[in-house]
Amino acid sequence: MYTVALTGGIASGKSEVARRFVARGAALVDADRVSRELVEPGMPALAEIAATFGSGMIGTDGRLDRAALRARVFADPAERVRLEAILHPRIRTTMRERALAATTPYVVLDIPLLVESHAHYAWADRVLVVDVPREIQIRRLVARDGIDAALAESMVAAQATRAQRLAIADDVVDNSGPLEALDARIDALHAGYLAAANASR
Repeated sequence: MYTVALTGGIASGKSEVARRFVARGAALVDADRVSRELVEPGMPALAEIAATFGSGMIGTDGRLDRAALRARVFADPAERVRLEAILHPRIRTTMRERALAATTPYVVLDIPLLVESHAHYAWADRVLVVDVPREIQIRRLVARDGIDAALAESMVAAQATRAQRLAIADDVVDNSGPLEALDARIDALHAGYLAAANASR
């Protein structure tokens, strides 16, 4: 199965790009969605989180208390590493299984933290980065989430840098303009991915 790993910084418009590929017939495997599914009640990852971080991470409804866990792991980098050790191998395995099971011409893998885990996704055929200048990310974050610029700055700073993302890119979508401008670029990439997928069969 021909696979395209898609990434981009927060508020870059990566979800809009992913939607456009799906509209053109690609399958989408979303790492964030997989992560949420893996911590549903009854799933082994949820039990391991409770065993590692304490039962206080589980709400009275039996579901993960995301706010409590987020506060815990962002306060202590070592705790975040422990959480990633539980979730990330499971996410990677599930992503690959779903990509291999797809019946579409090619698969888009939506991976926000691709820079940090690039080596684990070496099996992807292409890396596509949605790129916008940092000041546009901050402006969009403030407008989208109703937060102040300082918080938006810190959220952007917590991610890989723009240069780090571009360094792993095979293809780049400049999404600094209006959303309508995306379509011509996505059409060209889609045609290229279809041709490459057909050639690899």
